[in-house]
Amino acid sequence: MKALVYDGPGRRSWTGHADPELTAATDAIVRVDAVTICGTDLHILKGDVPEVERGRILGHEAVGTITEVGAAVTTVKPGDKVLVSCISACGRCEYCRAAAYGQCLGGGGWILGHTTDGVQAEYARVPFADTSTYVLPSGVSDESALMLADIVPTSYEVGVRNGGVKPGDTVVVVGAGPIGLAAITNAQLFAPSTIIVVDKEPARLDAAKSFGADMMVQPGDAAAAVAEASGGLGADVAIEAVGVPETFELCAKLLRPGGHLANVGVHGAPATLHLEELWIKNVTITTGLVDTSSTPMLLRMLAAGRLETSRFVTHRFGLDEMDEAYDVFAHPQDSNALKVALFRS
Repeated sequence: MKALVYDGPGRRSWTGHADPELTAATDAIVRVDAVTICGTDLHILKGDVPEVERGRILGHEAVGTITEVGAAVTTVKPGDKVLVSCISACGRCEYCRAAAYGQCLGGGGWILGHTTDGVQAEYARVPFADTSTYVLPSGVSDESALMLADIVPTSYEVGVRNGGVKPGDTVVVVGAGPIGLAAITNAQLFAPSTIIVVDKEPARLDAAKSFGADMMVQPGDAAAAVAEASGGLGADVAIEAVGVPETFELCAKLLRPGGHLANVGVHGAPATLHLEELWIKNVTITTGLVDTSSTPMLLRMLAAGRLETSRFVTHRFGLDEMDEAYDVFAHPQDSNALKVALFRS
C-alpha cells in the first residue's frame, strides 16, 4: 500500500509501505475512504512533537470501511462504514471509565500518527476498535463525518465546553483556522451575545464572518474590540486556537475578572504566564487533549441536520495527491485552505 511517512523534521513522503496487520484481538483493519490533514501534523513536521519517530505513518482523522476485525471485536464488523476517532480508548482504565479517553492508561489516547502508525494511508490498523470507531448513521457523508474525527469535538470539548460558554457571554476566539472556525460553530450552540475572532490573515477573517462571527479583527485591534463589545469588562471566555506564545498571552490580556481562558492550540514553545497581572483577577485557565466523549452526540446532530461540517472543507484531492494536499494545507496564506479532504479513487 501507499502511506504518508514521516522521516524527521521537514521530511515526509507518500511512499510504499507494508500493509497493516492485526496485532491484538481488539484491533480492526480499515480501508481508508476519506482522510484529512491536521495542524498537529504540521507541528510534527516542524519537530514540535519529538516523540514521533522516523518512519511513522502520520494522520489521526479518517472515515473508512472495516475489512477485518480481531477475535475480541464485537460492535463493528467487516463492511461497516466507520469514523476513526483521533483518540483511541482501551475502555477499561480509570480514565476511560470517566470518559476521559484522551488520558487513557491502557495503551490508548492520542496514538494514531503519534506513537503508532496513523491513517494517512490506503489501509490502517485501528487499536481498540470497539471503543475507538463509530458506525456512520445513514445519510451522513464521508466528508461531513470526517470533520468529527478531531476538529469539531476538540473545539467543542477543549474550547467551548471547558471554557464554560453560556448565553449572553462575550467570547473571543484567537485564531481563525479550522479549530477556531469550529469553535465559532460550537459556541453558537450556547447563544453568546458576541463572538469576536482575531487573526492576522484577511481571508481567515472572511471565513470567520461566514461561519457566524460578529466581529473580526486583527491582533492589534483586539483589545479595543473586546472592550467595546463587553462594556469595558473584557471577554467572558477567550479560546486560544493557534498554539504560539503570542496568542496565548493575548487571550490572557483580553479576559475580564472571573473570565476563562480555554487553550486549545498545540504549543511547541514556552509561553509566559503573567501571574503578576492575573493573580488578582479570579481567572481560570484550562488546557486539554480532546477526549472525544462528545463524538456520539455530534454524530447524532450531524445526522439530524443540526450541525453543518462540510463547509470546513475547501480543497479536495485523491489519496495519491497527498503531497500536493500537504503543500496546500501548509500554506493557507497562499491557498486560503481551511481543511483539505482526500478520497479513495
